[in-house]
Amino acid sequence: MNASRWLPYRPNPGAPWDMGRAWTLRRRSGFAATWDELQRDMESGPEAAVDRVLDGTGRIQGVVAEFSPTADLLGDAAARGGNIRRLQAWWLYRMLFTPDPLTERLALVWHNHFATSQLKVADVDAMRRQNATIRRHARGSFGELLREMLRDPALLYWLDAPSNRKGKPNENLARELMELFTLGVGQFSEHDVKELARALTGRTVVSGRYTVRSDWRDDELKTILGKTDRFDGDKVADLLLQHPATARRLAWRLCQSFLGEGVADEPALSELAERLRDDGLHVGRAVEMILRSERFFSARNLHAQVSEPVPFVIGTVRSLERFDPPPSTLLLAEWTGPLGQELFFPPNVGGWPVGRNWLSGRSVVARANYAAALVNGRLNAGSAADVPDLRALAARHGRGKDSVDALRFFGDLALGRPIEAATCRVTLEKSAREGGSGPERFNRAVALLLSLPEAQLT
Repeated sequence: MNASRWLPYRPNPGAPWDMGRAWTLRRRSGFAATWDELQRDMESGPEAAVDRVLDGTGRIQGVVAEFSPTADLLGDAAARGGNIRRLQAWWLYRMLFTPDPLTERLALVWHNHFATSQLKVADVDAMRRQNATIRRHARGSFGELLREMLRDPALLYWLDAPSNRKGKPNENLARELMELFTLGVGQFSEHDVKELARALTGRTVVSGRYTVRSDWRDDELKTILGKTDRFDGDKVADLLLQHPATARRLAWRLCQSFLGEGVADEPALSELAERLRDDGLHVGRAVEMILRSERFFSARNLHAQVSEPVPFVIGTVRSLERFDPPPSTLLLAEWTGPLGQELFFPPNVGGWPVGRNWLSGRSVVARANYAAALVNGRLNAGSAADVPDLRALAARHGRGKDSVDALRFFGDLALGRPIEAATCRVTLEKSAREGGSGPERFNRAVALLLSLPEAQLT
């Protein structure tokens, strides 16, 4: 019998439990960690560190009392006011302060999987309700999530479900349901699309709510993927969830989200898909298996994934401990678009093109400008008191004997790897040429460090 390709990670001389592995865990499973959080993970070992990620106890700093009521108030206000920018700020607030960053990370994954854009939906309340549905099922049964999304007003409107009626089927929802949400390309025929569109007739949105119009329903026999029945939306969901290709696509999506490019080979994907199929497509348990695996903590997986813009934005805030006062999430929301990932506005039904596609010339410049704005306090109220003293942050953690040592601390903290002293000296010299006070020059050097190619990898 072949050994599993997802064996649990155990520290060993070839793969020790070190800063790079602790840092990777917190970056991939959430939105980065503070120095104290990383040190606690280092001391307790990988099993306890993963436990904290899974049970939502990993954050020490930046955890807000009464988080849920406050987040609900912000979301309600955005929905009532029809203000999509405030809804973006609400979600960024959740990412920044939630005690359970893994759930928010998975909500972002499913936002890209069931990519729905406000550009067409034009209903902030519907987009918020979809986001809440995704979050509620993010770590549970993919089947339950899929069924809920097939009743979701924002998704139905986005994919023209109200135009899908008996005798005049619209194929948009049917095609994306098979191609993007479940089976994947090459697993179905055009005949299957047409028949599945008939099965989904009657699903519509009335006064912002999901409704089935029986007079629009096609209740005749249909043949889909070789099966003949009087299929409706619920029976279609059952058929697709039982198909092996759905488990394979789900395995691919999770590996794409948590592993670097090519880290999961075909045999590993097949094994993960088989385990998902045997476990009822339970997302949370599959994610746990990934995060505890040798594969996740392998040298090949360290610093092997381009950071998405939103995690880059939130992760930089968290790692620099910008909590008191925190930056304005409204201002943070203004930055995610130039970086390439404007929440609630995926570019098309396929979502954002991930991986190396995040690093266009324009977005790389935007990342550098964002880092400069953050360390200069321009994302706060704008007073001098809001400018962080990053040299003091390094000293507080025992790393401030000189500027080089302090800057190397930020390499460990924000890049998850040691930075050569020579690189730090060059960076400090470059910053000094632009003038300013000592704290200004040091903060500018940290921003330059965050602009390095290494800083874009997680």
